[in-house]
Amino acid sequence: MEQKINFDRLEQMAELFGKFDENIRLIEQEYGVSLVFRDSELKISGEEEKVDRAARTVRSLITLLRSGEVLTEQNVRYCMRMVEEDSEDKVQKLTGDCICVTSKGKPIKPKTVGQRTYCDNIKENTITIGVGPAGTGKTYLAVAMAVTAFRAQEVDRIILTRPAVEAGEKLGFLPGDLQQKVDPYLRPLYDALFDMLGAETYQRYVERGNIEVAPLAYMRGRTLDDSFIILDEAQNTTPEQMKMFLTRLGFHSKMVITGDITQIDLPTGKRSGLKEAVRILKAVKDIAIFRFTEKDVVRHKLVQDIIRAYEKAERPR
Repeated sequence: MEQKINFDRLEQMAELFGKFDENIRLIEQEYGVSLVFRDSELKISGEEEKVDRAARTVRSLITLLRSGEVLTEQNVRYCMRMVEEDSEDKVQKLTGDCICVTSKGKPIKPKTVGQRTYCDNIKENTITIGVGPAGTGKTYLAVAMAVTAFRAQEVDRIILTRPAVEAGEKLGFLPGDLQQKVDPYLRPLYDALFDMLGAETYQRYVERGNIEVAPLAYMRGRTLDDSFIILDEAQNTTPEQMKMFLTRLGFHSKMVITGDITQIDLPTGKRSGLKEAVRILKAVKDIAIFRFTEKDVVRHKLVQDIIRAYEKAERPR
Protein backbone atom coordinates (compact mmCIF):
# COMPACT_ATOMS: atom_id res chain seq x y z
CA MET A 1 0.00 0.00 0.00
CA GLU A 2 1.25 3.51 -0.77
CA GLN A 3 0.06 7.13 -0.68
CA LYS A 4 1.53 10.18 -2.44
CA ILE A 5 1.60 13.77 -1.20
CA ASN A 6 2.55 16.61 -3.56
CA PHE A 7 4.55 19.66 -2.44
CA ASP A 8 4.09 23.16 -3.85
CA ARG A 9 7.49 24.37 -2.64
CA LEU A 10 10.76 22.51 -2.22
CA GLU A 11 11.58 24.64 0.88
CA GLN A 12 8.47 23.22 2.54
CA MET A 13 9.72 19.71 1.87
CA ALA A 14 13.13 20.54 3.38
CA GLU A 15 11.45 21.97 6.50
CA LEU A 16 9.26 18.87 6.80
CA PHE A 17 12.24 16.51 6.60
CA GLY A 18 14.17 18.51 9.23
CA LYS A 19 17.88 18.51 9.96
CA PHE A 20 19.45 15.23 8.80
CA ASP A 21 15.89 14.02 7.96
CA GLU A 22 15.15 13.68 11.70
CA ASN A 23 11.41 14.41 11.39
CA ILE A 24 10.87 11.87 8.62
CA ARG A 25 12.90 9.21 10.47
CA LEU A 26 10.71 9.78 13.54
CA ILE A 27 7.55 9.13 11.49
CA GLU A 28 9.11 6.06 9.84
CA GLN A 29 10.09 4.59 13.22
CA GLU A 30 6.71 5.32 14.81
CA TYR A 31 4.61 3.74 12.04
CA GLY A 32 7.03 1.27 10.43
CA VAL A 33 6.64 2.86 6.98
CA SER A 34 9.00 4.15 4.29
CA LEU A 35 8.97 7.80 3.14
CA VAL A 36 10.73 8.66 -0.11
CA PHE A 37 10.76 12.07 -1.83
CA ARG A 38 11.09 12.24 -5.63
CA ASP A 39 10.00 14.85 -8.23
CA SER A 40 8.17 17.13 -5.72
CA GLU A 41 6.22 14.10 -4.46
CA LEU A 42 6.44 12.27 -1.12
CA LYS A 43 5.68 8.56 -1.40
CA ILE A 44 4.64 6.71 1.79
CA SER A 45 4.80 2.88 1.62
CA GLY A 46 3.87 0.15 4.09
CA GLU A 47 0.82 -1.48 5.68
CA GLU A 48 -2.44 0.25 4.77
CA GLU A 49 -3.45 1.48 8.24
CA LYS A 50 0.06 2.66 9.12
CA VAL A 51 0.46 4.45 5.78
CA ASP A 52 -2.85 6.21 6.39
CA ARG A 53 -1.71 7.43 9.83
CA ALA A 54 1.69 8.53 8.53
CA ALA A 55 0.02 10.47 5.68
CA ARG A 56 -2.36 12.18 8.11
CA THR A 57 0.61 13.11 10.32
CA VAL A 58 2.48 14.60 7.34
CA ARG A 59 -0.59 16.64 6.31
CA SER A 60 -0.93 17.96 9.88
CA LEU A 61 2.73 19.00 9.85
CA ILE A 62 2.26 20.75 6.50
CA THR A 63 -0.63 22.71 8.08
CA LEU A 64 1.78 23.89 10.81
CA LEU A 65 4.48 24.76 8.26
CA ARG A 66 2.06 26.85 6.19
CA SER A 67 1.22 28.89 9.29
CA GLY A 68 4.91 29.71 9.82
CA GLU A 69 5.65 27.17 12.56
CA VAL A 70 9.12 25.65 12.89
CA LEU A 71 8.94 21.87 13.25
CA THR A 72 10.58 20.26 16.27
CA GLU A 73 10.54 16.75 17.71
CA GLN A 74 7.93 17.98 20.19
CA ASN A 75 5.35 19.12 17.64
CA VAL A 76 6.03 16.14 15.33
CA ARG A 77 5.25 13.81 18.26
CA TYR A 78 2.23 15.94 19.18
CA CYS A 79 0.80 15.64 15.64
CA MET A 80 1.33 11.87 15.75
CA ARG A 81 -0.54 11.74 19.03
CA MET A 82 -3.43 13.79 17.64
CA VAL A 83 -3.64 11.36 14.70
CA GLU A 84 -3.77 8.41 17.12
CA GLU A 85 -6.78 10.08 18.76
CA ASP A 86 -8.41 10.91 15.39
CA SER A 87 -8.35 14.59 16.30
CA GLU A 88 -5.66 15.99 13.99
CA ASP A 89 -8.22 18.49 12.67
CA LYS A 90 -7.64 20.40 15.93
CA VAL A 91 -4.05 21.12 14.85
CA GLN A 92 -5.56 24.01 12.88
CA LYS A 93 -6.16 25.76 16.23
CA LEU A 94 -2.38 26.07 16.70
CA THR A 95 -1.96 28.21 13.59
CA GLY A 96 -3.15 31.48 15.18
CA ASP A 97 -1.12 34.59 15.90
CA CYS A 98 1.62 34.56 18.53
CA ILE A 99 0.58 35.80 21.98
CA CYS A 100 3.83 37.60 22.80
CA VAL A 101 7.30 38.35 21.44
CA THR A 102 10.33 37.92 23.72
CA SER A 103 13.03 40.55 24.19
CA LYS A 104 15.10 38.65 21.59
CA GLY A 105 12.29 38.74 19.02
CA LYS A 106 11.19 35.13 19.45
CA PRO A 107 7.41 34.68 18.98
CA ILE A 108 5.63 32.77 21.75
CA LYS A 109 2.77 30.59 20.52
CA PRO A 110 0.72 27.85 22.17
CA LYS A 111 2.24 24.48 21.23
CA THR A 112 -0.75 22.28 22.04
CA VAL A 113 -4.52 22.57 21.70
CA GLY A 114 -4.73 22.62 25.51
CA GLN A 115 -2.35 25.58 25.69
CA ARG A 116 -4.41 27.44 23.06
CA THR A 117 -7.62 26.87 25.07
CA TYR A 118 -5.86 28.02 28.27
CA CYS A 119 -4.77 31.29 26.60
CA ASP A 120 -8.30 31.82 25.23
CA ASN A 121 -9.69 31.29 28.77
CA ILE A 122 -7.33 33.96 30.13
CA LYS A 123 -8.47 36.42 27.44
CA GLU A 124 -12.17 35.78 28.01
CA ASN A 125 -12.38 35.53 31.82
CA THR A 126 -11.45 37.71 34.78
CA ILE A 127 -10.05 34.76 36.76
CA THR A 128 -8.49 31.66 35.20
CA ILE A 129 -7.28 28.64 37.18
CA GLY A 130 -4.81 26.43 35.32
CA VAL A 131 -4.21 23.02 36.92
CA GLY A 132 -1.79 20.48 35.50
CA PRO A 133 1.56 18.70 35.59
CA ALA A 134 5.03 20.20 35.24
CA GLY A 135 6.14 21.30 31.79
CA THR A 136 2.73 22.28 30.42
CA GLY A 137 3.59 26.00 30.22
CA LYS A 138 1.05 27.12 32.86
CA THR A 139 3.23 29.85 34.34
CA TYR A 140 5.21 30.82 31.23
CA LEU A 141 2.08 31.37 29.12
CA ALA A 142 0.39 33.30 31.95
CA VAL A 143 3.41 35.63 32.13
CA ALA A 144 3.33 36.00 28.31
CA MET A 145 -0.36 36.96 28.47
CA ALA A 146 0.41 39.44 31.29
CA VAL A 147 3.20 41.10 29.29
CA THR A 148 0.91 41.31 26.24
CA ALA A 149 -1.85 43.00 28.31
CA PHE A 150 0.73 45.37 29.84
CA ARG A 151 2.20 46.34 26.45
CA ALA A 152 -1.32 46.96 25.13
CA GLN A 153 -1.93 49.24 28.18
CA GLU A 154 -4.88 47.08 29.29
CA VAL A 155 -3.32 46.99 32.77
CA ASP A 156 -0.89 49.28 34.62
CA ARG A 157 0.91 46.61 36.65
CA ILE A 158 2.02 42.99 36.54
CA ILE A 159 2.05 41.31 39.94
CA LEU A 160 3.53 37.82 40.29
CA THR A 161 3.38 35.93 43.55
CA ARG A 162 4.05 32.50 45.05
CA PRO A 163 3.62 30.98 48.49
CA ALA A 164 7.07 30.62 50.10
CA VAL A 165 6.54 27.04 51.27
CA GLU A 166 9.56 25.29 52.70
CA ALA A 167 10.37 22.02 50.93
CA GLY A 168 13.27 20.44 52.78
CA GLU A 169 15.21 23.62 53.64
CA LYS A 170 14.22 26.00 56.42
CA LEU A 171 13.95 29.66 55.43
CA GLY A 172 15.70 30.68 58.64
CA PHE A 173 18.84 28.76 57.64
CA LEU A 174 19.18 30.52 54.28
CA PRO A 175 21.61 33.50 54.17
CA GLY A 176 20.53 37.12 53.70
CA ASP A 177 17.59 39.33 54.59
CA LEU A 178 13.94 38.37 54.06
CA GLN A 179 13.91 39.36 50.35
CA GLN A 180 17.06 37.32 49.67
CA LYS A 181 15.56 34.37 51.55
CA VAL A 182 12.39 34.31 49.43
CA ASP A 183 14.09 35.10 46.07
CA PRO A 184 14.87 31.40 45.32
CA TYR A 185 11.13 30.61 45.57
CA LEU A 186 10.36 33.37 43.05
CA ARG A 187 13.19 32.55 40.60
CA PRO A 188 10.96 30.88 37.93
CA LEU A 189 8.85 34.05 37.80
CA TYR A 190 11.94 36.24 37.38
CA ASP A 191 13.22 33.95 34.62
CA ALA A 192 9.98 34.19 32.64
CA LEU A 193 9.91 38.01 32.92
CA PHE A 194 13.60 38.32 31.94
CA ASP A 195 12.84 36.21 28.86
CA MET A 196 9.88 38.39 27.80
CA LEU A 197 11.27 41.82 28.65
CA GLY A 198 15.04 41.57 28.96
CA ALA A 199 16.86 42.20 32.26
CA GLU A 200 17.29 45.98 31.80
CA THR A 201 13.66 46.66 30.83
CA TYR A 202 12.48 44.43 33.67
CA GLN A 203 14.59 46.36 36.19
CA ARG A 204 13.28 49.68 34.90
CA TYR A 205 9.65 48.57 35.30
CA VAL A 206 10.37 47.25 38.81
CA GLU A 207 11.83 50.62 39.84
CA ARG A 208 8.75 52.39 38.47
CA GLY A 209 6.43 50.01 40.31
CA ASN A 210 4.94 48.54 37.12
CA ILE A 211 6.18 45.05 37.98
CA GLU A 212 6.16 43.39 41.37
CA VAL A 213 7.39 39.91 42.23
CA ALA A 214 6.68 39.07 45.85
CA PRO A 215 5.74 36.24 48.24
CA LEU A 216 2.02 35.66 48.76
CA ALA A 217 2.19 37.02 52.34
CA TYR A 218 2.87 40.49 50.87
CA MET A 219 -0.60 40.54 49.26
CA ARG A 220 -2.56 40.70 52.52
CA GLY A 221 -4.61 43.86 53.07
CA ARG A 222 -4.24 45.15 49.50
CA THR A 223 -6.74 45.85 46.71
CA LEU A 224 -5.19 45.30 43.29
CA ASP A 225 -6.79 47.52 40.63
CA ASP A 226 -5.69 47.78 36.96
CA SER A 227 -3.36 44.81 37.44
CA PHE A 228 -2.58 41.43 35.89
CA ILE A 229 -1.97 39.17 38.89
CA ILE A 230 -0.47 35.67 38.70
CA LEU A 231 -0.39 33.25 41.63
CA ASP A 232 2.03 30.43 40.87
CA GLU A 233 2.46 27.11 42.75
CA ALA A 234 -1.03 27.62 44.17
CA GLN A 235 -1.25 23.98 45.32
CA ASN A 236 0.91 25.11 48.26
CA THR A 237 -1.57 27.70 49.52
CA THR A 238 -3.88 26.96 52.43
CA PRO A 239 -7.64 27.57 51.93
CA GLU A 240 -7.30 30.74 54.03
CA GLN A 241 -4.44 32.06 51.88
CA MET A 242 -6.34 31.29 48.68
CA LYS A 243 -9.44 33.13 49.90
CA MET A 244 -7.26 36.07 50.95
CA PHE A 245 -5.63 36.16 47.51
CA LEU A 246 -8.88 35.89 45.51
CA THR A 247 -10.42 38.74 47.48
CA ARG A 248 -7.53 41.07 46.51
CA LEU A 249 -9.08 41.38 43.03
CA GLY A 250 -9.78 45.00 42.10
CA PHE A 251 -11.43 46.77 39.16
CA HIS A 252 -10.06 46.31 35.62
CA SER A 253 -7.80 43.47 36.79
CA LYS A 254 -7.19 39.87 35.73
CA MET A 255 -6.02 36.94 37.82
CA VAL A 256 -4.37 33.71 36.75
CA ILE A 257 -3.83 30.95 39.32
CA THR A 258 -1.59 28.01 38.41
CA GLY A 259 -0.63 24.84 40.22
CA ASP A 260 -0.06 21.10 40.15
CA ILE A 261 -2.13 19.23 42.72
CA THR A 262 0.21 16.22 42.51
CA GLN A 263 3.10 18.30 43.96
CA ILE A 264 1.74 19.62 47.26
CA ASP A 265 4.50 20.53 49.76
CA LEU A 266 2.19 21.56 52.61
CA PRO A 267 2.69 19.93 56.03
CA THR A 268 0.74 16.72 56.60
CA GLY A 269 -2.86 17.42 57.49
CA LYS A 270 -2.99 20.84 55.78
CA ARG A 271 -5.55 21.17 52.98
CA SER A 272 -4.58 22.67 49.62
CA GLY A 273 -6.27 25.99 48.83
CA LEU A 274 -6.04 25.21 45.11
CA LYS A 275 -7.99 21.96 45.48
CA GLU A 276 -10.70 23.71 47.46
CA ALA A 277 -10.87 26.67 45.05
CA VAL A 278 -11.39 24.33 42.07
CA ARG A 279 -14.24 22.60 43.93
CA ILE A 280 -15.90 25.75 45.27
CA LEU A 281 -15.55 28.02 42.23
CA LYS A 282 -16.32 25.59 39.39
CA ALA A 283 -19.81 27.04 38.77
CA VAL A 284 -18.97 30.75 39.27
CA LYS A 285 -19.41 32.87 36.16
CA ASP A 286 -16.32 34.66 34.75
CA ILE A 287 -14.00 32.11 36.40
CA ALA A 288 -12.49 29.51 34.05
CA ILE A 289 -10.93 26.30 35.33
CA PHE A 290 -8.67 24.58 32.83
CA ARG A 291 -7.04 21.20 33.40
CA PHE A 292 -3.85 20.36 31.50
CA THR A 293 -2.90 16.73 30.83
CA GLU A 294 0.39 15.05 30.05
CA LYS A 295 -0.43 15.64 26.34
CA ASP A 296 0.25 19.34 26.96
CA VAL A 297 3.78 18.76 28.29
CA VAL A 298 6.19 20.64 26.03
CA ARG A 299 9.43 19.58 27.71
CA HIS A 300 11.48 16.49 26.86
CA LYS A 301 9.45 13.43 25.81
CA LEU A 302 10.64 11.64 28.95
CA VAL A 303 8.74 14.17 31.09
CA GLN A 304 5.48 12.92 29.53
CA ASP A 305 6.54 9.31 30.14
CA ILE A 306 7.44 10.08 33.78
CA ILE A 307 4.07 11.78 34.45
CA ARG A 308 2.21 8.88 32.83
CA ALA A 309 4.16 6.33 34.90
CA TYR A 310 3.41 8.17 38.15
CA GLU A 311 -0.29 8.46 37.27
CA LYS A 312 -0.40 4.70 36.57
CA ALA A 313 1.34 3.96 39.89
CA GLU A 314 -1.13 6.16 41.81
CA ARG A 315 -4.30 4.58 40.35
CA PRO A 316 -4.42 1.42 42.51
CA ARG A 317 -4.10 3.61 45.63
